[in-house]
Amino acid sequence: MTLAPLTPAFRAMIRDRLRARAQAAGLDGLLLLAPGNVGYASGWKFSIHERPMGLWLPVGADPTLFVPHLELENALDVPGVIVRTYEEFPGLVPPVLWMIGQTRAKRLGIDTLDAQLLAPASDLAQIDLTDHVLPERSVKHPEELALVRAAAGFADMVLERFLSVAADMIAAGATELDLEADCTGHARAAMAAQHNATFAGTKMGITSSVHSGPRAALPHGAVLHRVPQKGEPIIVGIGASLGGYHAESAATFVCGDLTADQRRVMQAMTDANDATRDALARHLPCTQVNDAALAPIRAAGLGDAIRHRIGHGMGVEGHEAPWLSIGDPTPTAPGMVFSCEPGVYRPGHDGWRCIETLIVTEGATETPSQFQSTHSHDARVI
Repeated sequence: MTLAPLTPAFRAMIRDRLRARAQAAGLDGLLLLAPGNVGYASGWKFSIHERPMGLWLPVGADPTLFVPHLELENALDVPGVIVRTYEEFPGLVPPVLWMIGQTRAKRLGIDTLDAQLLAPASDLAQIDLTDHVLPERSVKHPEELALVRAAAGFADMVLERFLSVAADMIAAGATELDLEADCTGHARAAMAAQHNATFAGTKMGITSSVHSGPRAALPHGAVLHRVPQKGEPIIVGIGASLGGYHAESAATFVCGDLTADQRRVMQAMTDANDATRDALARHLPCTQVNDAALAPIRAAGLGDAIRHRIGHGMGVEGHEAPWLSIGDPTPTAPGMVFSCEPGVYRPGHDGWRCIETLIVTEGATETPSQFQSTHSHDARVI
């Protein structure tokens, strides 16, 4: 399959599938307000701000994109949709209520709605507050999976670069910020050289973080002017997107020789990766995948160091449903894409995390993120 942005024909197919879901639910159509859903069904890459955007998908009629007037010219470039504008936010009439009025629907599905608007919205139409887009977005088509795989390759590229330059850079006094800038810049340049011409105008990019020593125990900590020290773990986490589709990769490196305790942690996380892939291959519900994945970390005596679920869905957004977490009963199915993120966090001491992008198939789970598979624990020592 040739790697290319998703086409207008693909978006039209998605809209047809969503209309069919609306019809099956006895609705006149779907009003999409969640930015991820609007982008998914329209293909429009727009700035997300306080002014609501909406996509109206009526059963048996052409779709309409509702936008603030300042976005008119941008919206007119979106193929296959009618464009209507409202003057400004917040406006004399809240824009979402204006959109509902414009649909003239009696039975309307809305994916997300501010609680303050529920009562006045219900005066205009019978509202079904169900995200009918979720089951479509969660199972990816081959064209989408191709973009996820490519994005995962660029996430891995950051890790490969780190492994090749980190030792010399740290010896020369490089900080976390220096390491992040070098490795991320290297992969961004490669992505631009390969794909700028083809994917111009789509969402593409790379974000990363580098955390070392005790600060690695903060999953969302800031990257600092800090030089990693001998014996410390260094978490390098990456998110990459190409053509509007996301993937992740991450590994924990050790500055110096591995101790027995560090090897125990790394082995527990590898076992968690393996358990996640096995549970997805058996198409277990999301909550059971999470239980199976975290079991090896608990078995290694590290249960108190668990701070988060094992993973989340990825695709149009870097974090999207379904969630590999307690409380999500969604059955996993072929075509779903998840992150697998075993983490061990010991505040004041150290932190460890690795991430793989996983694709559920009819058989064995596919792993587009290859860095951990091709680099053993000892190979991650710098």
